[in-house]
Amino acid sequence: MDPKAYVIVGCAIAAAIAILVAAAAAISEGLATAKAVEAVGRQPEAKKEILSTLIIGNAITESNSIYGLLVSLLIMFVLAAKIG
Repeated sequence: MDPKAYVIVGCAIAAAIAILVAAAAAISEGLATAKAVEAVGRQPEAKKEILSTLIIGNAITESNSIYGLLVSLLIMFVLAAKIG
């Protein structure tokens, strides 16, 4: 096999691993939302504080998934284009 092919395969595997960040972020956002709904159900008077904390936490988690998407796109298009 050509050495360039090994690098391209490595780039594809690295991009696939980096895109798993999005899946992990989706799972964690779902769990956080479930816990926030549960907390609001237990203490309805604390709804504003719970929701503001939930929104901030989800924004941070979503930014991490965007970083993972950016890394995977950079690996796929920039590194593979330099080699191929």
